[in-house]
Amino acid sequence: MIISASRRTDIPTYYSDWFFNRIKAGYVLVRNPMNIHQISKISLNPELVDGIVFWTKNPIPILDKLDRLADYTYYFQFTLNAYGHDVETGVPSKNDVIIPAFQKLSDMIGPKRVIWRYDPIFINKTYTFEYHLHYFEQLAKRLSPYTEKCTISFLDFYRNTQRNIASLAIDRFTPELQESLAKNMAAIAKSYGLKIDTCAENIDLQKYGIEHARCIDDRLFSELLGCPLTVGKDKNQRLECSCIESLDIGAYNTCRNGCKYCYANFSPKTVCRNAGIHDPESPLLIGNVEPTDKITERIMHSCIDRQMQFKL
Repeated sequence: MIISASRRTDIPTYYSDWFFNRIKAGYVLVRNPMNIHQISKISLNPELVDGIVFWTKNPIPILDKLDRLADYTYYFQFTLNAYGHDVETGVPSKNDVIIPAFQKLSDMIGPKRVIWRYDPIFINKTYTFEYHLHYFEQLAKRLSPYTEKCTISFLDFYRNTQRNIASLAIDRFTPELQESLAKNMAAIAKSYGLKIDTCAENIDLQKYGIEHARCIDDRLFSELLGCPLTVGKDKNQRLECSCIESLDIGAYNTCRNGCKYCYANFSPKTVCRNAGIHDPESPLLIGNVEPTDKITERIMHSCIDRQMQFKL
């Protein structure tokens, strides 16, 4: 089984102590976001966990703990955009902090295991078409020795986040304009030796060398593990998503990066309240088990295909 840590929050930045406490304990409890009194108990036994995907905007708090993951195979989805504090309010300086952190992480684990994400892309009076192309190239120049691929996507509008993004005065982003931007970004990526793909987009950009991404990728894990995985597409994700099945151990409304476009945070007040009841010693990311909770142990198995492969 693959562990996602996490699409719902930035565990490396804000909850790394908790995460490694769970690694030590050998399991984690995760509330069902649709029914908070239903809790899944998920094993973190290295014999059952085929891989871990970390999602982050700032890995610095986890860097000195990576040696504790010697029994696991993992890689990072690292979002590094060109937005300022008006959009990503809690993310430190890209130039002084985040880019050097990206480079250090890559030096530690290798460029194959650090996927650069430039997403989600939107345009307004500040972040124009030209702005994105200029700063995408500046980032590509600095990051290309430290990664092999960049994943892009365009902003999706969710009902729960409309209020959060209202102050950004986002312009209409037509499919034609998206295609033009992607075409130019693909040319920039190619010039720096980077592959480029899209996350959960139904727009076909293959003529520009842009494939559909698998952010949780069986092909990459098979390469890192040295053997194939037998695992299907994640049916719990959007139709356009090509990711394989995984178990997410995060929780909504817990990320303190303060990104206004974030689909996982509906309310800044709720984020603040949840952060206040986080206990690094708890098996749950937020709070503790209550008497009314029902804990169900998830049946887990390794997806590694251990049968010997013969070539005729």
